[in-house]
Parts: sequence; structure tokens; C-alpha cells
Amino acid sequence: MPMATARHILVKTVEEALELKGRIDGGEDFAEMAKAHSECPSGKSGGSLGEFGPGKMVKEFDAVVFGDLPVGQVSEPIKTSFGYHLIQVEQRVS
Repeated sequence: MPMATARHILVKTVEEALELKGRIDGGEDFAEMAKAHSECPSGKSGGSLGEFGPGKMVKEFDAVVFGDLPVGQVSEPIKTSFGYHLIQVEQRVS
């Protein structure tokens, strides 16, 4: 079964997600941005979600993590029922 390790930042608005993505793309640390801005409890650990397989997260999230987002790259904002996520896949194993 495929497995992945990923981190994310959860915010309420697409504007906030885009601002944070710009800061990360400009060199700011993803984990530090998660600690400072994420609304998910995982923010305290830099947004780390640990290792998980398909079906453990909402479908929009899984589509990114197990899709074609290159490892290490930060996704565009992804809308789910929780808000807007920036996702960074740390590792993906088929």
C-alpha cells in the first residue's frame, strides 16, 4: 500500500494561504510558518501529520499527497471542509 509523510498549514481563507505560500516560496521555513499560523493542532509540531496511507485524510488532501505534487514542493491552496491547506509531501513510498 502507498504511504506518505507530509506536513500542512491550515488557515481560514485562500488569501491567507496564498500569502503564506509566497513567504515560503520566498525562503521562509514551512515548519515555522505552520507553528505561527496553522489552525490545526499539528501546527505545534510544524504541521507534521506523520506517516499515513490513502483514505486516512479527506479526499481533496489525498488527491494532492498521493497525486503528482513533487516531494518537497508546497502545494497551491487546497480547499476542504476544514479550510485552506498548504501541503508539503516529505516522503512518498509506493
